[in-house]
Amino acid sequence: MGLLDPLTAVAVSFCFLGVLLYRRVNLGITLNATAIVLALLSLDWWGIPSIVYATVNPFKSEGLLAISVIFATFGIMWLSQLYKETGEITKLSESLSHLVKNPKIVLSVLPAVIGFLQVAGGALMSAPIVDSEAEKLKLKAERKAYVNLWFRHTIFPVYPLSQVLIVTAALTGIALFSIILLQIPTVAVMVVVGFLVGFWKVPDVKSEEKFKMTKGKAGLEFKRFITSFSPLMATIVVAVFIGALGYGLSMLGFDVLIATFAGLVILAIISRLNRKALVKPLKGLGIYGVTLAVYGAFLLRNVIVAAGVSEVFKQFVANGSIDIVILLTAVPAVLGFLTGSPHGAIAISVPILTGVITFSAKTAALLYISAYLGYTISPTHLCFTFTADYFKSPLGKVYKYVIPSFIATFATALLVYFLPFSI
Repeated sequence: MGLLDPLTAVAVSFCFLGVLLYRRVNLGITLNATAIVLALLSLDWWGIPSIVYATVNPFKSEGLLAISVIFATFGIMWLSQLYKETGEITKLSESLSHLVKNPKIVLSVLPAVIGFLQVAGGALMSAPIVDSEAEKLKLKAERKAYVNLWFRHTIFPVYPLSQVLIVTAALTGIALFSIILLQIPTVAVMVVVGFLVGFWKVPDVKSEEKFKMTKGKAGLEFKRFITSFSPLMATIVVAVFIGALGYGLSMLGFDVLIATFAGLVILAIISRLNRKALVKPLKGLGIYGVTLAVYGAFLLRNVIVAAGVSEVFKQFVANGSIDIVILLTAVPAVLGFLTGSPHGAIAISVPILTGVITFSAKTAALLYISAYLGYTISPTHLCFTFTADYFKSPLGKVYKYVIPSFIATFATALLVYFLPFSI
């Protein structure tokens, strides 16, 4: 038996988790270390190795799913790093800014486009472009910071290659695209709210053209955009196609895994990568840290389930002490806000609630968006702090725009949850 009862063990382990996050320890190390500490405190020590192996047991569907998601995450990070190394992400953003002359549209779309590149603190990559375009509208520093932060994060709830979304689907056992379909209304409101809040009472101005956009030049820029976007588009199309085949490949995570490496091949072709450039991202630790974090999420899930933590919450729900909607929203949102990590929030929330509810597309979507929004507005969120620092704006002034946006978006997610339909 473990040294402590489940709730006490969880409390101690999460304090340990908080310390590691505060010390900026790599998320992969943090999640795995927290899982091991929780296991040592709450489980029979002789059974821990079997849980570690069962997490990636290739002869069990749960283990095979974990392996697929882990390798898919590795591929997604590799694709993201290559997009940066080859300069294709720069070509993508530059061609878009040349094609679209309205600064408000550019400010709304470019951070989201660069959001395809999933790197920690990635908002810094779009900040210079946002700063340049925002100057045309004479936006204040706090509005620039808000626009950069908010629009960068509009894409992820419906982005099939979002690592957190993939992990959420895997842990809850819900098809990825079922969750995405339910997120579309929330994302639509997120975009509209961002536009209204970010550009409220900001007059339109004509973008200064550095060159005359002839028909031939426009065609060239459009071709440049399509070429740079093709690896991402191919990845999404292949994932959707495999999911539509209906052979159960999606339930084992093979749709995103295969699609990701298809995207890698296309990126290598259009950018004419040589072997040295192809393997360069593999020499950094960033890819492995994120990949390790995915394994940590699955391991933490299994340890929390084995420790019987969800049974404690099940009792609260059974006697009416806690409403299920509060659990689905408050737990992931608070964890996302406190940890500044959607991975951590999902990895902890799902196993806690597994014994309490039977996950559906609606419950999985509400849990995901709660964790995601809590993380988005967290002061420990790297994109938030980096953006505020870049634009020399106090966090308090940015929150003046962020909080109303959070409320409107969260209200939409709740509305979708309560509407009488199912997927």
